[in-house]
Amino acid sequence: MSGWSTSDIPDQSGRTVVITGANSGLGAETAKALAAAGAEVILACRNAQKADVVAREIGSAATVARLDLADLDSVRAFADGLTGADVLINNAGVMAIPLGRTAQGFEMQMGTNHLGHFALTALVLPKITGRVVTLSSGMHQMGRIDLGDLNWDRRRYRRWRAYGDSKMANLMFGKELAVRLAAAGSATTSLIAHPGYAATELQGKSGTVEDVFMNASNKIFAQSAAAGALPSLYAATSPDATNGTFYGPTQMFGSRGAPGISGYNKRADDKAVRGGLWTTSEKLTDVGFPI
Repeated sequence: MSGWSTSDIPDQSGRTVVITGANSGLGAETAKALAAAGAEVILACRNAQKADVVAREIGSAATVARLDLADLDSVRAFADGLTGADVLINNAGVMAIPLGRTAQGFEMQMGTNHLGHFALTALVLPKITGRVVTLSSGMHQMGRIDLGDLNWDRRRYRRWRAYGDSKMANLMFGKELAVRLAAAGSATTSLIAHPGYAATELQGKSGTVEDVFMNASNKIFAQSAAAGALPSLYAATSPDATNGTFYGPTQMFGSRGAPGISGYNKRADDKAVRGGLWTTSEKLTDVGFPI
């Protein structure tokens, strides 16, 4: 897969792909590339106005649907309205933001990045015929799942640790979903991807002086959002992408370059924690998986 790019995406004619957070950054670039390859794309976004701009750029292959992952009522409404799709790409996320709470009281990063996508995947899984791709991050390395305080109700809030926790949860969820789908004999597969260091609107929202440095670093060191979308596109479309595998850039310690199999922190393979995260997530969201 050396040098894999958007020109290597197989023909996607007749396929439908749901992409969360496709109003900007990685999600928008993912939607554009898939539509260019022939797919119908559903831009599932909280900010429908921004998504409309992307949809107009794409053309008739794009549809906008409102989805606020920080509100499980919105997640259920979106799932009820989805008739079916070949691929679900769990792309949306927030990063290193001040302490906030979702509509159901979850810590905002865990609630949006993991719990919202967990509930969404469970609710739409019977309508997905091909793949579920969940985005994690290299920052999963700093994540440690605290099953006793997943939503930072008792711990002193640390925004970067909370982000790392949510990205570890994404990786664990994607891997656990793969195991359960395979055990059930399902034709649907679960894959995980990360963008490396890509310049997107995700950065610069911490509300601290760090934003100045992140914005400057984006301009100097980061690859483009289009390049950062390649691992997601590979996971979503390549016939060589396999169930349960984590994909990311292959150059400069996984920060940029063509997509390939990515290394990860082996804490993600802890079956007891993964199972506990799954059970806790089902309990918190009141959503069970039809597997």
